[in-house]
Amino acid sequence: MLGKVLAVSSLCAFVLLSALMQSTTPSSVHPVVILIVFILLYVLALGVLTFFVFIGAKLLHGLGKKSATIPGMTLKRAYLFASVLALAPVMFAGMASIGRTGFYEVALITTFEVVACFYVARQRSI
Repeated sequence: MLGKVLAVSSLCAFVLLSALMQSTTPSSVHPVVILIVFILLYVLALGVLTFFVFIGAKLLHGLGKKSATIPGMTLKRAYLFASVLALAPVMFAGMASIGRTGFYEVALITTFEVVACFYVARQRSI
């Protein structure tokens, strides 16, 4: 069920994001529409990254190196990893929109991602 919801929401986000990008400019819309663009970008990245994480873990498991894979990678666990990883492009796009994309900002985003992925990996109840 989670896979179907992710696929449909990612497809809807892609269609809406494409329509917004083709029909408006940032200077001609209300700030709420810009917020909606960032939310749609997050939903699209979440769906795509969930399937990439899930398929990547299954491929690594299929190569035979069981010590190199994440044990028990389910779609729910891949979704949790992807929910953290999907924030990176949104944060980077937000930083780029205000003109702050230097080494320091990229290092902060990377540090946040590493700490958040470590936290998700240490969760035992998922």
